[in-house]
Formats: sequence, C-alpha cells, structure tokens
Amino acid sequence: MPDFTLVYDDFDPAQEGLREALTSTGNGYFATRGAAEWEDANAVHYPGTYAHGCFNRETTILGGRPVLNEDLVNLPNWLLLKLRIEGEETIRLDNVEVLSYRHSYDIRNAVVEREIQFGDRAGRETTLRSRRFVSMANSHLAGIEWTVTPDNWSGRVEVISGLDGRVTNHMVARYRELEGRHLNPVSPRTFGPEIIALKVQTRQSNIYIAEAARTRAFPGGEVDALPDVHRNLYQMEDYIQQVLAFDVEQGSPVRVEKMISLFTSHDNAITETLAAAGKHVACYPDFAAALTEHESAWTELWDVGDIQLPREPRVQLLLRFHVSHVLQVCSRHTARHDAGVPARGLNGEAYRGHVFWDELYIYPYLNFRLPEITRGLVMYRYRRLAEARAAAREAGYRGAMFPWQSGSDGTEETQVVHLNPLSGQWDPDHSHNQRHVNAAIFYNVWHYYQATDDLAFLRDYGAELMLEIARFWASIAHYNPERDRYDIHGVMGPDEFHEHYPGAEEGGLRNNAYTNMMAAWIAGTAPRVLDLLPTSRRAALRVRLGLTDDELRTWDEMSRKMFVPFHGAQGAEGAEDIVSQFEGYADLEELDWERYRAEHPNIGRLDRILKAEGDDPNRYQLAKQADAVMLFFLFSDDELRELLERLGYHYDPDLARRTIDYYDQRTSHGSTLSLVTHAAVLGVLDPESSWKRFLAALESDVGDVQGGTTKEGIHLGVMSGTLDLLQRSYVGASVRDGVLHFDPTLTDRLEGLTFPMQFRGTYIRVSISGDELTVHTLAEGFSRPVRIGIGGEVRELAAGQEWIAPLRTGERSDRADTRL
Repeated sequence: MPDFTLVYDDFDPAQEGLREALTSTGNGYFATRGAAEWEDANAVHYPGTYAHGCFNRETTILGGRPVLNEDLVNLPNWLLLKLRIEGEETIRLDNVEVLSYRHSYDIRNAVVEREIQFGDRAGRETTLRSRRFVSMANSHLAGIEWTVTPDNWSGRVEVISGLDGRVTNHMVARYRELEGRHLNPVSPRTFGPEIIALKVQTRQSNIYIAEAARTRAFPGGEVDALPDVHRNLYQMEDYIQQVLAFDVEQGSPVRVEKMISLFTSHDNAITETLAAAGKHVACYPDFAAALTEHESAWTELWDVGDIQLPREPRVQLLLRFHVSHVLQVCSRHTARHDAGVPARGLNGEAYRGHVFWDELYIYPYLNFRLPEITRGLVMYRYRRLAEARAAAREAGYRGAMFPWQSGSDGTEETQVVHLNPLSGQWDPDHSHNQRHVNAAIFYNVWHYYQATDDLAFLRDYGAELMLEIARFWASIAHYNPERDRYDIHGVMGPDEFHEHYPGAEEGGLRNNAYTNMMAAWIAGTAPRVLDLLPTSRRAALRVRLGLTDDELRTWDEMSRKMFVPFHGAQGAEGAEDIVSQFEGYADLEELDWERYRAEHPNIGRLDRILKAEGDDPNRYQLAKQADAVMLFFLFSDDELRELLERLGYHYDPDLARRTIDYYDQRTSHGSTLSLVTHAAVLGVLDPESSWKRFLAALESDVGDVQGGTTKEGIHLGVMSGTLDLLQRSYVGASVRDGVLHFDPTLTDRLEGLTFPMQFRGTYIRVSISGDELTVHTLAEGFSRPVRIGIGGEVRELAAGQEWIAPLRTGERSDRADTRL
C-alpha cells in the first residue's frame, strides 16, 4: 500500500538514528525505537524502549554544583535477537557484505520490517527478514518474527534471544555529562524451557519494570515448532539470554518468533511485575494471531482517525504517518494510565521525556476523534494540581502554577543551566519563566469541553483546574495606577530567545503580549465556567476554594483592563500599530539577517549562534518561534476583536496582516511548531505561503530539517499540529456557542479531502469535492442532533443527514440542501 508505507532501500549509518526514531512502534503504553534487533547500542544504533510515567531523578555534579535531572527512563532492551552461523561471531551489518537491504514501515499497522541479504566471510549468503510490532490490541504485548533462509549453504545456526537491563540514557550528546544510569538490577528468571524474564528497578523513583520473552523456532510456513532445538541459558543479575541452536538446509526458510510482555509497578490488576510478565507471555498467541489482533485494533483507529487527500499523495502519506505516530504515543491505552504528552513522544530521550505546552497542538486532533484520550491526558494535569498550588505559594502567588517542564510529580523539571553545543558552555536557563504553559492548560480544557460538551468532566475536574489557573493569573498580574491597567512582569513568552532585557541580571520580561492577552481571556472565561456548573457544585466549589466575590470582580476588571503593548510598524512615528511581543521589544536592535543566513546553513537556533560569538540574543528584534503571532493562531478574528475591544483597544481588520508580516521577517523558526503556527495564520492572508509552510511542517521530521534532532525523538506537536492545521485552518472547523462551524480556505488544494470527526458524541464525515463541502452525520452509536454552521447559516442535523454546501465565494447558501 504505497499510501501507507515508508521505505528505505539502503543502509546509511549516518541516517540510521533518524530512521530508528521514525520507524518506532508503540501503542500508547510503551514504544520502542525502530532499531535492528541484531545491533547493540553504539554510535549508529540505539534500541531504546520507553513507557509513560517511568521517570527517575538523578543528580550530577557539574563544576561543583549539583544539577538534578529527571529522565524518562530507557527500559531494558527486549529487542535483542542475534544470529550466529556455524559458531562464528554474531551477524552485524558491519561484519558482513550487504547484498540487498530494505527497511520499511507499514504506517497503517505500525509494523517495522527489514529484509537483508548478506554474505559472510565464508562466502555463505543468507536472507533475513524481520517483522516487528508493539500491539495496539494488548498494551503489554510485542512481537518479533524472523524468517531466515540460507541461500547457498546448509549448516547449524544459533539464535540468541535476550533481555538486557544494562542500558542507560545516553542518546542525546548534550546530556551525556549528566548521570544516565537509572536502573538497578533485581533478578532474572525463567518460566519453563521457552520463557526468560528480567526484573529491574529505577534507582530513585522505585518503579519496578519486568519483561518476559517466549522464543520459538518453526519450519517456514508451519505452525509446529522445530523438533530438534537445543536451548542454552545464560544469566546475570541484569541480563538474561537463551540460545536456540538448530540445523538449517539450503533454500528452506526457518521462522523464529519472540513474543514479549512488559509490565511496570504502575500497572493495575497485577500482584507483582515479574510474575505478571511471565504469566502473560505464556498465554500469548503466536506471532500471526497476535498480529491479526493488532491490525484489527488499528483498523478501528483508522476508521475514526484517517485523513484522505488523494490529489496530494505525498501530503496524504505524511498526514497518515503523523496520525500513526500521534496514536502510538496517545492511544486509548494511554487514557487508562497517569500519562502526560512527552513533547518528543516515546521515541527518544530529547527533552528528557518531559511534558511542555505542546499538548496545545496535540489535543485539537484528538478532541474531534478520540476525546476520551484528551480527557485522560488532561487528568495528568489535574492529578498534579496540589503540586501546582504549592509551586504558586512558594513563588508568592495564589492558585495553581504549573511548571514549564513536567515529569513524574509535577514539580518544575527545567534545569537551571543548559549546554550550548556550539560553544560547549553551560549557560543559565531561565525558561521556567514561561508561565504561559498555564494558559495553554486552561485553553485545552475549555476547548475539550467545547468539542465534547462533557459537563461531568468540567464539574468533577476541569472547573477546579481552570479556576485555580485563573486565580494564579490574577495574583501574578498587578494593577498599574499610572496606566489604569494590569501588568504582568517577570515572564517569558513562547519565543524563548528573550529571557531578560539586555544587561539585566534578573530573568523575565514585562508584559509579553501573548501572555497578557491569554490572561485577559482567561479572566473573562473563568466566570463562564462557573456559570456552567450546577448550582450545588458551583457553591461547593467556591466554598472549598475560598473563591470570593472580590476575586470575581478582579477577574472581570482584568478582562477589561489588561495592558497590551503596541508599537508602530518599523518603529516609525505615526505608522499603524502592531502588537508588540513584549514591552520594549521595538527598542531592541535589528539583526543583520542576511549576514547570518549567509554564514550559517541553519539559523534556527540563533540564540546558540549569537552566544557562541559572545553576543546576546536579548539585544535583538528576533524570535525563535511564533509568540505574538500565537494570538492569531488560537483565536478567530471575531474572538480577537471581542477580546481587544473589551480591553478598550481598537481592532482593525488589517492588524493580523501587519503583525504577522512584521514577526515573520524576524523569526528564525527554530521550533517546528512555528511552521504550523505561521502556516495557519497565513491561510487566508497568503495561501501560497501558507501551503509551502504546511508542506515544510509535514516534511520536518521525515526530512530532519533541524539537522539531527529528530533522531533524539519525533516532534509530536508538529505532527499533530499538521493534522489540526488541515482541520482547523484549511477546512475552518471551530466551535462557537455549541455550533461546529466550517469555513474552508485553500479549497483548490483540498479536492477529494475526506476525514471523520466526532462532535459532542455524534460521528461526522466531512468531505470536499468540486465546489462543494459535504457534512454527513452518521447514524451509529449514541448519535444525537448536532448544530452545524456553514457560510453564516446554522442548521441542526439529525443522525443520517447530510448538508451539501457550495464553496465558491459569493454563492448563496440557499443552494445547499439537506438529504436523508
């Protein structure tokens, strides 16, 4: 299936790390990089496995200073499967002649395959085909199938099947000075002649992890095991292997199956991890049956998650690739666990597996397809509400202040120093001042509710979370009597290049526009959240939180008097205003962009370049990624107009164009999220540029546009962001006042587009064909009538109805019809 397959037809050591990340297989509980089973971790290969919630904290002494780091732990390597021919050294790609090689990834079923034909030093030619999956049907199961064919020889082979707990976290070069040992051995064990198992424990967090493996050999195409297999066992406290020895004949394939189970002490309904792993793997079906169950589970996911765009085959392939990876990190299995969304997925060790604000880009796709996953992921924040309250109190604020980087328990995991790989220096890291993560959490909960009408969640969890965040913003803001407005000081925006004012010792900036406007929006929205609650719950929550009428009046005043900085375009007196990224931004120096583009092939991380030169990015009008532009990404024109006019600022229709153009010229797009944001906001203003950036965002991970970072883990935000970009910006899907509106742009690019959605419990199929948009409500499940808006008209569609509306500008909506 070409629309569902990613293929590499050669082995390139320089690209193998990237390919391992891109062909990772996971199920929303754990994921494993797409490394070859026969290779050990080295400069080329890195067979990492990661599970949600398996964090461990260690301390490293750097220059006499203790530096704490909490990592998502690299778990024992279950892939280990090696081939030895006639007692010689085990086969690796660097000790044989590779005659042919194919590494492919079945996107639809998340199956990684390799087929290699090689010649060894004795002149023997062998074909080895490997298939592997991590089961979407059973969250603890994974399987490997080898088919070994001796092409021109007969003899004896040994297959070594192992579980290796000697692994560390050492993937990311800039972290290697930090302690990477996270596992202590507990015990190896066997469960009968076919099953080996290994148990380890994280060194600080005391999480037990157990894996068990059942390995069998079969004549090719047969279900009965090979009769004459000799097994040997070797084990240490942190390693166990089993060697299967048997004879093979020229031209006759032999299959080897390795089925594994993985459990942690976070799991429910188990007595102990090692016993659970051994018991379950003994009951698992064979590889073929388990793969069939896995494929069936994926079929169900594609029914609700697929995006078809047949006119653009490369776009369709990459959209599906992104869907596959999003669902391998965030699945229904994830919703049953205490899991957040690691910014780099479960595919590597970049950002140490921490949870940032990227969920802002991830939830919109899930909200309209698998909202139960969003619900489960938001619970990760709710469960850490007590820690967020404690952080706010310690900083002198009220309410809940969530960390910029979150891990196991919700404490701030942002390091105080950060290694600049260009200079080799450890620089101060002020990014914990990115308090806007709290605005993102509030925004996410509100939009989950808008998409689902899940009042029960809002009543039991969401409202409390949102009200405590609103309370935080009211306490970090302070009234400025000279302006008769509220200011917010000491924060960083999404930009990240600006940590403080030039020459200032203290970190943080004054009145970041994005932060202030989000705070004003939150102050105006929080009372609406209260009003949605049943009377008894509203009263009880106010009593429990001690939420007073004075606080509500302050919120109302903040929503009307928050300060938003503006300046004249190009700083010229009398020029029409644009939104200033922060107060004083226009007073900074202009950067010689042409010089830096000429001197550096990639200027995405201009901060590192400037610091390596002894300069300071805080001096210049530049940005790593969209900051003020985020406002035009998250809010519609009508919403922004209402927000600014409520604040007493003039809003004119050209504000978006002026502001976006200004910052587009000053942004290095050092984060791939910036490509998504700018593509979205340019959808109407500059469709051609928007589409180019959309394509760039689609290609950003498969093409590793950041020059080597994707091998450390996929960028989950940009992957899901491209899906939301198509849905929200190009098809114009948005919820306002309980109505799902559609307002398509770039329709010439969207011919044949079809995708499913779920709105407030009702399944919908959206498609574009010719000059018509079709919205069809499906008569299945617990469907109920929903309100749909197209072109200024709103209709209620019952189950089984469709609305066909014209797309051409200027045509009247009375051409539209409703059909049963």
